Amino acid sequence: MEHLTAKYPCNVVIFGGNGDLAIRKLLPALYNLDRAGYLCENTRVIGASRTDLGRDGYIDLVKQGMDEFIDRDEWDEAVWDRFAARLSYVAVNAREPETFQLLADELDKDFSCQDTVYYLSTAPDFFGEISRHLNATGLVNDHSRVVLEKPIGKSLESSKVINDAVSEVFAEDNIYRIDHYLGKETVQNLLAVRFANALFEPVWTNAHIDNVQITVAETVGVEGRWGYYDDSGALRDMIQNHLLQLLCLVAMGVPVSLDTDAVRAEKIKVLKSLKKMDIEQVRRNTVRAQYAAGTIGGQQVPGYQEEEGGKPNSQTETFVAIRADIHNWRWRGVPFYLRTGKRLPSRYSEIVIQFKDVPHSIFPHGSNLSGNKLVIRLQPEESIQLFMMNKLPGLGEGMQMTPVTLNLTMPDHIADVRVPEAYERLILDVIRGNSTLFVHRDEVEAAWVWADAILDGWRQSTVAPHAYPSGSWGPQAAFELVARDGRSWHESS
Repeated sequence: MEHLTAKYPCNVVIFGGNGDLAIRKLLPALYNLDRAGYLCENTRVIGASRTDLGRDGYIDLVKQGMDEFIDRDEWDEAVWDRFAARLSYVAVNAREPETFQLLADELDKDFSCQDTVYYLSTAPDFFGEISRHLNATGLVNDHSRVVLEKPIGKSLESSKVINDAVSEVFAEDNIYRIDHYLGKETVQNLLAVRFANALFEPVWTNAHIDNVQITVAETVGVEGRWGYYDDSGALRDMIQNHLLQLLCLVAMGVPVSLDTDAVRAEKIKVLKSLKKMDIEQVRRNTVRAQYAAGTIGGQQVPGYQEEEGGKPNSQTETFVAIRADIHNWRWRGVPFYLRTGKRLPSRYSEIVIQFKDVPHSIFPHGSNLSGNKLVIRLQPEESIQLFMMNKLPGLGEGMQMTPVTLNLTMPDHIADVRVPEAYERLILDVIRGNSTLFVHRDEVEAAWVWADAILDGWRQSTVAPHAYPSGSWGPQAAFELVARDGRSWHESS
């Protein structure tokens, strides 16, 4: 699809418009896009959900969310008045096709926008039904786009069912499978670091890189969503989508351009090169665990099975550590260590590129040389740091070395520029019709092929998940996973 201008007229319909994601992320993102001048004068934002709130009730609900989730220095009463004028609400039930006529009537009030974005912030089970009802009501045309929130299915088979249902209505070019990690400024800066600098790409191979570590750590537990989480688990919830997408951006070859198809082609090559594990490799190269009671931030917290709504004897993992291997010329022999978990000591997401040691040290014994390391922090703050060795100042005999950090984060004169939230960038890209930062169906299915093999290995295993106390960095087995290879997890400050 031809890319659209930043201010192209476009209606945005949010199914699940009164839900947590919409109030906490999507609507604040649209407000900030309006504040920055990226929404066309005629753009409308329509909330759609089963609850009969009415327009005034919806505006009040959105305003409460703005008060909580918009920074005070970003609040502008005039912008709010303009944004509130864009808002409307329709009571639509995915199980009641006739209610979609109410949405059609609302959209018919303004004929200036041919483009409509349907953001499905609902359970994936409703994606197909909503798409069919939109089409049956005459609300889908060549200008219509649909945004799908993860997770898309719980396996390759179930993901195909969902994607097939949506694809009956929307062309693949008009389907935007969102992964908010890909909208983060630092994730995109990873591409700039790799492909805009002659320094890195020549050494971005197994000849110079020892290992790659990707960690997404959370301090929270299941936060009242025990039933949903128990049916999903950390592998489906985080590894199959977020961490594998980050792995793709690290491991992909150089695309011929930054066009959507070129970037996707390189990512799919990586996913298809991931070594599928048999049951013995699953036992050796994966660790699954479940948090027990412990202490987070000085507060006692219950174990996973004791959380609200929890049930005893659950086998669902809240922590996963995996050694993944990519079988191609660039990465053969380089382990990719993936780690994610709930109730860990601190909240952060980062990518660590560990370079190999120098082949021979000419410096005095005891200099403690360590390999260079590129650390890309995604949250809570965003930064890029290169760890190097440098001479220790002084007149002592011999040349003593010390580690130093080169900060590749934006300099002060740029740091004052506001960094947009991930959802702002991604929603704007949907409005523009740019799908580069979104996930193609082929990527989803290739990721599930790899993940399903691990899930099958776990099902065939009679070993229960390890236990780890809340507030720890997971079970001992996760440390042994990397120690077997003579390595250790990067200790983040």
